Amino acid sequence: MDSLSLTLLLGTTLVSAFVFLHFVPINLWITALFSGVRVGLFELVFMRIRKVPPRVIVDSLITATKAGLSVTTSEIETHYLAGGHVPSVIRALISADKANIKLSFKQATAIDLAGRDVFEAVQISVNPKVINTPSVAAVATDGIQLIAKARVTVRANIQQLVGGAGEETILARVGEGIVTSIGCAQTHKEVLAKPDQISKLVLDRGLDAGTAFEILSIDIADVDVGDNIGAKLQIDQANADLRVAEAKAEERRAMAVAVEQEMKAKSQEARAQVILAEAEIPKSMAAAFEKGNLGIMDYYRMQNIKADTSMRKAISEEEVKPIREEE
Repeated sequence: MDSLSLTLLLGTTLVSAFVFLHFVPINLWITALFSGVRVGLFELVFMRIRKVPPRVIVDSLITATKAGLSVTTSEIETHYLAGGHVPSVIRALISADKANIKLSFKQATAIDLAGRDVFEAVQISVNPKVINTPSVAAVATDGIQLIAKARVTVRANIQQLVGGAGEETILARVGEGIVTSIGCAQTHKEVLAKPDQISKLVLDRGLDAGTAFEILSIDIADVDVGDNIGAKLQIDQANADLRVAEAKAEERRAMAVAVEQEMKAKSQEARAQVILAEAEIPKSMAAAFEKGNLGIMDYYRMQNIKADTSMRKAISEEEVKPIREEE
């Protein structure tokens, strides 16, 4: 056998060995065997075929077995194929078991597939979490605004993690409770003197119903005095009333101007009619002269009466003018 054939044989042998070891993880099978976990060699090969990483399954099974948990290979593999995080579920089960928290493998996988971090949920259940609420502004009965901040201590409710509301709902409900409590106070001084009344009222409302958390305590961290909302509302109302009164006054003024213009128009129309009527007088006199109904003496007598009337009017105006100047 020449050197070329020997090289080809050696290369083929190495490739075959590599492929064999890839599909038949003997070292992983030996590790599981010495760890007290019974996993068949062909079962590991089938995992490769199903595109399931055998090391993840075997390592998780070894960890669960060493912790005293009863979990089968089929359950772990099924959860992995469903898109779950197997190591996180195993760590959560071990933490719950050590903390005497009732958590089954089915519950843990359901929580994990629901999109929640089941290991973090168990940690919060053992070690409660503190949530800081944003600033909540509310107005007391006396119209003074108060701005409060609270710290909410919560513990995860394992039984409500699937389908339960999250932190946003807790914050919203606590904010609503703070607004209600401050709004029920007669004066802002009552709230400043006894801020614990806010916590008591909020806790009595059962705000954790239907959520994934259990509220342990609500502590008011800070209460600041804001603006005098009542005074601002009164000022705004007064300004609004003033604008309404000004609008009504402007409306009355416009109506008065319109009436005045209408009266002027009527007066001018009446004057025009008088002028037209006076223009008819000479025509009527001429017609009367032609018909013989009016003589020349009658005409002179009418002119004398007209002149006498004008003179009397002038004399009366001269007498009234000095009296006004003396006043």
